[in-house]
Amino acid sequence: MSQEQVPTESDREARVVKAAPGAVFPIRLWEDRTRGEQWVPAYDPAGVVLVSDDFVRTASNNAVDMGKRTFEFRAVAPGRHELVFEKRMGWKFTAEDRRVYLVDVQEADTSAGR
Repeated sequence: MSQEQVPTESDREARVVKAAPGAVFPIRLWEDRTRGEQWVPAYDPAGVVLVSDDFVRTASNNAVDMGKRTFEFRAVAPGRHELVFEKRMGWKFTAEDRRVYLVDVQEADTSAGR
């Protein structure tokens, strides 16, 4: 990491998401679009695929455009897959923030019923 990219608290600790193969799971992040913030995901499509990207604006009486952005992914392959979200601003070369998620995709254990 360069000196410009100081690790944030969210960078230091990855969040773990558990999912079964074929299951859809959400990741919800706050965005302030008034400031030009936008979360950009990076992931290997062999492990997870993006199926939905939705933004729900927070109701307010002012001109602030902020709200919750929900990304929905489908787990497609067993294993552990990394999802990295960077909060980007259109005029900056480096990310404002990073969130790392480890998606743990495991087949259901069917041997217990035998």
